Parts: sequence; structure tokens; C-alpha cells
Amino acid sequence: MRRLLQGFLLVLFGAGLVACGPARKSIFPPTLSIQQLSELPNGQWRLIVRIQNNSYGEMDFRSIEGRLQIAELVPVRLHATFERDIPELAGDVIQLDVLPTAAMSQALQAVAAKGSAGAVAYRISGTASAKPEQEDKPRDFSFDGKAWISPVPGIAHTWR
Repeated sequence: MRRLLQGFLLVLFGAGLVACGPARKSIFPPTLSIQQLSELPNGQWRLIVRIQNNSYGEMDFRSIEGRLQIAELVPVRLHATFERDIPELAGDVIQLDVLPTAAMSQALQAVAAKGSAGAVAYRISGTASAKPEQEDKPRDFSFDGKAWISPVPGIAHTWR
């Protein structure tokens, strides 16, 4: 009985020590996706990119460096520097302008001709620089997302 009591006290003491430290929040890479793509009069595209923080703690996002690929065409570079504090399991958007290739613009025009029934695949990949709330320095997180965009009915030169 005495050994059982000593074992129980030892386990209780160990559990108490573990509980004394700060809780570590799980950190996961973000997800990036195109929320909206608008074709500007000068030929550039204005992207509204959604950054989804998949971590169980706030992250301070600072930049993205990546590429956007429409269909299976040659990708274009994505680069943006910004400051966004995104709470745990939440998302926010950034806006950036890109200059597409002629083939990318033609692919979107072909989809626009089909109306809201048309869609084109895209891939957005690269790294996002962010500082998790429990860390002192920012670090790079890889992202790689694939989805589809379609013309928005009633709004010319806009895809979602």
C-alpha cells in the first residue's frame, strides 16, 4: 500500500511539473487562395489573395514570395510585403497586382466566353514569411494550393 501511495505521489508530482510550463500552441503552414481576380484596363490583374492561418496561435504575416500558374501555362511571380496579424484559425486578404502573360490572358478570355459555366484551374505556390506569437523571429512557411476560378455573373472582367 505504501509503494502504491509513493507511486501515485510521484506521478502526481510529475504531472504538476509538466503543467507548470507554458502551453505550446501548434503551428501549421498557412493556406493561400485567390478570392478574386480582376482584369484592370492596363492589362494587369488585381488579385485578392486570402491567407488562412491554420495555426492554434496568432501569426504576424510579413510577406509572400511565390508564383501563380493559370491552367498549365508558364507561371508569373507573386511578391508582396505587408503586415497582417491574423488570429488563430482565421483568415485575412491582401491585394496585389501582377502582369500576366499573353497566354494567361487568352485563357481567361476563353473561359469568360463560356459565361459562369466556364472555369479555369490555377495553382498558387511559394513561401509566406510569418512570426508565430510564441516565437521571437519570423520564419518561412511553404504553401501550395490548387483550385478553380470562374467568371462572376454580371461583373465584367472579374473571376472568383
